[in-house]
Amino acid sequence: MLGARLEGCRMKFSNFLFPDSMSAADDGRIIDETLQEARLTDALGYDTIWLAEHHFDGIVAYVDPVAFAAALAVATTHARIGFAVAQMALHHPIRFAEQIALIDHISKGRLIVGLGRGTAYNIYDYQGYGLDHNEAQARFEEAEAIMFEAWRGEPVVHHGQFFDLRLPELRPGVFTKPHPYVIRAAASEHGMLDIARRGAPFMMNVQNNAVTAQRMNLYRQTLRDLGLDEATIAAKVDECWVWRNVYVAETDAEAERIAVPAFIEMHEHRVAMRNRIYAEQKASILPMPPPGSAPPAHAAVEHALVYGSPATVAEKLAPLKATGVGGLIMQFRLGPMTLEQTASSLTLFKDKVIPAL
Repeated sequence: MLGARLEGCRMKFSNFLFPDSMSAADDGRIIDETLQEARLTDALGYDTIWLAEHHFDGIVAYVDPVAFAAALAVATTHARIGFAVAQMALHHPIRFAEQIALIDHISKGRLIVGLGRGTAYNIYDYQGYGLDHNEAQARFEEAEAIMFEAWRGEPVVHHGQFFDLRLPELRPGVFTKPHPYVIRAAASEHGMLDIARRGAPFMMNVQNNAVTAQRMNLYRQTLRDLGLDEATIAAKVDECWVWRNVYVAETDAEAERIAVPAFIEMHEHRVAMRNRIYAEQKASILPMPPPGSAPPAHAAVEHALVYGSPATVAEKLAPLKATGVGGLIMQFRLGPMTLEQTASSLTLFKDKVIPAL
């Protein structure tokens, strides 16, 4: 019944499981709590549970979204299970295609296979796998093409830049025909336009509301330029997702007391290893920001964090609903926040924010 009520809303609401583990000693506990959070999310009727991928730094305690998705396929019943995203530069495409086919069966078709090239920030993710980060996009493109070929259930022979493969047939075959649902993420306007020109939906990372609205308008116009009719465009927009960090409490003051310090500590943890590696190696993917520079939108409280009472959170999310985007990817557990605080926020959002939206 809960799931049916949420599915009746036009906008889709979801929980992004992105659990920080501040030390190796905390990893096991955080993984256990994340499973509990997933079960609660499913029981409350949220549309989707999203998983991330980061390595070697505790930013995502469970590390591997593919392995964790298999656990969630058994631990949950109704919610879809999505990747936001799997870092395809780090995955062998046939191994990944096999794993997805297996989880597709276990979950009975509940997978959303969100794909990206790999992190644009943490060079040590690539170094740990012995890969050149400059090859990430090319690896992604080749790997994705191989996966689609393998999911056809026919022999595959591939001689490419990174992979030289021959296999008689992928087993098990996929549950979802012709293949599980695949969507790409875009961190930049350029990346979004590339996806739009393919006539495909996309996932947008955290941006401020003005940029979000501008990109959604540009996305629609790009689809019009392809010759798509308005009904098809509306259907594509309904498949798109945007990400925000969310915390709901009974009052604005309580939400601010809990959420703002947790959000700040979360981002300090996310950049700590990056800074350490840069100090040791003088190596980074993007240029390191100058000391004292303003944080990007995804790290700024005023742009990336939606917090307050249920009424305040509904008001702050209204501009996103006005863009027409189909779904919200919401991270509820922020940094050192406890499971109890997260569960309270999740429940308040479901009970009081969703009806207001």
